[in-house]
Amino acid sequence: NRPAPRLLVTPVQQRWASSLPMNTVILFVPQQEAWVVERMGRFHRILEPGLNFLIPLLDRIRYVQSLKEIVIDVPEQSAVSLDNVTLQIDGVLYLRILDPFKASYGVEDPEYAVTQLAQTTMRSELGKLTLDKVFRERESLNSNMVHSINQASDEWGIRCLRYEIKDIHVPPRVKESMQMQVEAERKKRATVLESEGSREAAINVAEGRKRAQILASEGEKAEQINKAAGEAQAVIAKAEAKAKAIRMLSEALTEQNGNAAASLSVAEQYVSAFSNLAKQSNTILLPSNMGDISGMVSQAMTIYSTLSKTSQKLPPKELQEKMEEPLNHLESSEEQRTP
Repeated sequence: NRPAPRLLVTPVQQRWASSLPMNTVILFVPQQEAWVVERMGRFHRILEPGLNFLIPLLDRIRYVQSLKEIVIDVPEQSAVSLDNVTLQIDGVLYLRILDPFKASYGVEDPEYAVTQLAQTTMRSELGKLTLDKVFRERESLNSNMVHSINQASDEWGIRCLRYEIKDIHVPPRVKESMQMQVEAERKKRATVLESEGSREAAINVAEGRKRAQILASEGEKAEQINKAAGEAQAVIAKAEAKAKAIRMLSEALTEQNGNAAASLSVAEQYVSAFSNLAKQSNTILLPSNMGDISGMVSQAMTIYSTLSKTSQKLPPKELQEKMEEPLNHLESSEEQRTP
C-alpha cells in the first residue's frame, strides 16, 4: 500500500485520506474522494464515488485525492515593506483540488509547492505597500494573494479559495514609534475638537447677539408703528369728533330759537374773553363802550347774520372757523399790545 500524499496528511490538520486500497475487482469509492487508476504504469482513469470495477494485475490505484476544502498554515516569514520596515508575518491558506489528474501528475509535492508560492507572493505584495497601508489594506492584500496564487496553481489543478493573514509582528522600536504616532494623532484630534468647540461657541454667542439686536430693532420698529398708528387714530378721532360737533351746531342753528341760542353763546364767549385779559398781562386795552353789552351782542349777531347767509355755500368746518375769527382777532390784538 502506498501512503497518501502530503497535501492530504499533515500533523496540524489531522486530516487523513483513505490509504491506497488494493485492487479487489469490485471497489467502493467514498464521497468527496477521487482515486487515480493506472493501467500497466500509465494513467487510465479516475474512479468516481460509488461502485467501480477494475481488472486485477493490470489496474493499480496510484493516488487518492480529497476533494474537500483543505487548510494549510503558511509558516511565519520575514518581509520588507516599501518604507524599509522588516515585518514578521504568517497566514492561513484555504484551497481545493479541482483536477485530481493535474494534482497527481502536475507537481511532486502540492503542499510544499503551494506553501512556497504563498510565501514568495506575500513578500512580493508586502514590498509594494508601506507599513501603514499594510494594516489598513489587509483585505486588498488578501485578495491580491489569492489572485497571484491562482495564476500559478492552475497548472496543478488546485484552486485557492481564501488567504487570511494571521499575525503581523513589527520590530520593538517601530512599535514604540507607532505608539507615539498614535498618541500624537489623538492629541491632535483633541486639540482640533477643542478649537472647533471654541469656534462653535463663539459663533453661537455672535448669532445670539445678532438675533437679540434684530429682535430689539423689530420690537422698536413695532413700537414706533403702533405709536404712529395710535396718533393717527387719535387725530382721526379728534377730527371726526370736531366734524360731528360742527354738524350738530349747524343743525341746532337751523332749528327754532337757534338765533337766540347763538346770541347767548356769543355773549358768554365775549364775557369770558374779557375776563381773561387781566390774567395774562398787566396792560389792558378796553373798548370805549365797555358797559354796552347789548351793543356788543348786537354787533356779534350782525356778524353771525352775515355768516349765516353764506352758511349754505360753506361747509360746516369753514363756517365754524368764520364764527371763531372775531374772538381770535380780539385775543391776537391783545397779545400784540402786551409789552
